[in-house]
Amino acid sequence: MNEAWYLGIDTSNYTTSILALSEAGEILAESRKILPVESGKVGLRQSEAHFHHLQQFPTLFQHLTYQLSSSVSLSACRGIGVSIRPRPLAVSYMPVFQAGWSIACTLAAAWGNLPVVRTSHQENHLAAAEYFISRKSNDSPYIAVHLSGGTSDVLLVKKNRFGYRIETLGEGADLHAGQYVDRVGTAMGLPFPAGPHIEALAKSSAWSNENSLFSLPSSVRGSSMSFSGPCAAALRALDNGVETGIVARAVELSIANAVIKAVSHGIQLHPEVEEVVIAGGVAANQTIRQRIEYRLNKQFKNFHVYYAPVSYSSDNALGTAMIARNFIQKR
Repeated sequence: MNEAWYLGIDTSNYTTSILALSEAGEILAESRKILPVESGKVGLRQSEAHFHHLQQFPTLFQHLTYQLSSSVSLSACRGIGVSIRPRPLAVSYMPVFQAGWSIACTLAAAWGNLPVVRTSHQENHLAAAEYFISRKSNDSPYIAVHLSGGTSDVLLVKKNRFGYRIETLGEGADLHAGQYVDRVGTAMGLPFPAGPHIEALAKSSAWSNENSLFSLPSSVRGSSMSFSGPCAAALRALDNGVETGIVARAVELSIANAVIKAVSHGIQLHPEVEEVVIAGGVAANQTIRQRIEYRLNKQFKNFHVYYAPVSYSSDNALGTAMIARNFIQKR
């Protein structure tokens, strides 16, 4: 009951997430809940998301502590990790992450002035993915792709004591991958977030060589992806009566093709890199995963593509807990 453990918190635009991690790195308990979005809308204003995080957190925390009650004591918590911004940049800011920061500071003070390790939502996703994969060399740099509702970044990543040293190779030029999916999904009448529903719709469609002639473009300049054009083309196709399942599959393939082009450019810039880690909610889509992995492995010899499990591609707090644990243990 006195085993040390660490708390992770992430309050994104989509989900309230908390997770408890043991001293040895075992997931002890977690609790998360998607933020409520009215039907027909494609997201929440920052003030609305902030409010819902504060509204949802007490119930999620109660659920977490109930799971922990048989294994560890709350007083044995050694530190808290929390994402305070979207990216690890001083200019990166979204008010929604202040909900998690406020909660983390309150809990840290109540539990005896525990250390609070600040990180970013992006690093949280990378750390969550790394938790489940075994790279050839954990010290070597790799290319990462962060695909979500607020990010379509291609990055050169190297681990360090504080989390990660990240160089941006390319970023979303306009609409991000998750926004693309959600706007098309909303036009189809699907619930928000639309990702899982787009995937299910695409799988249920009568896909054949004949209708595969319908496709959507993948717009990439260097390693920067643009999804506003493909989104507009998808919406036009729906207005013109193209079957929703066929459009859904075309959306998946256009995202996958954009990632392939963007990563290929990154590899050309950094030929010494032999690994790519793809994270974020959009990366949970199996069709997107399979196409990216197949094409990159075919194009580049001795190249490895890694993903987090589907449930940890979507927003979670595993990475924040991992980063806090690693940093505090090395102090």
